[in-house]
Amino acid sequence: MWDDFADYIMETAGDEKVKIAEVGIGKFDQIARKLSCRKNITLIKTDILPKDSTVIRDDITNPNMKLYEGTDIIYSIRPPSELQPHLVRLAVKIGAQLIIKPLTNEDLNTGRVKMKLKNHNRASFYILK
Repeated sequence: MWDDFADYIMETAGDEKVKIAEVGIGKFDQIARKLSCRKNITLIKTDILPKDSTVIRDDITNPNMKLYEGTDIIYSIRPPSELQPHLVRLAVKIGAQLIIKPLTNEDLNTGRVKMKLKNHNRASFYILK
């Protein structure tokens, strides 16, 4: 399933230079590691409590907008429902595509913004273009 999720992001990115941000990476970095192998992808990883020096400290409830300038795709894996509206606000403000992979059977908390359920092979997630 995780390979299918990463493959979707890479297919969406295409072959052009793109900037991708994983928000709230936590300790699960399997997707980021796979994306980092692509030369056309500039990847930033953020979390309020960085696990190591490769992760940038940022609070999505009050994001550092300079950090996300030029970002084409934002994704977040299992973000808490209270953070989901902040992800939507950030993506809309900078004009980035948003991909949220919630916990299984979890409803999204995106307010009036409706995200589309996407199934890509064995991966299910929501997108906002």
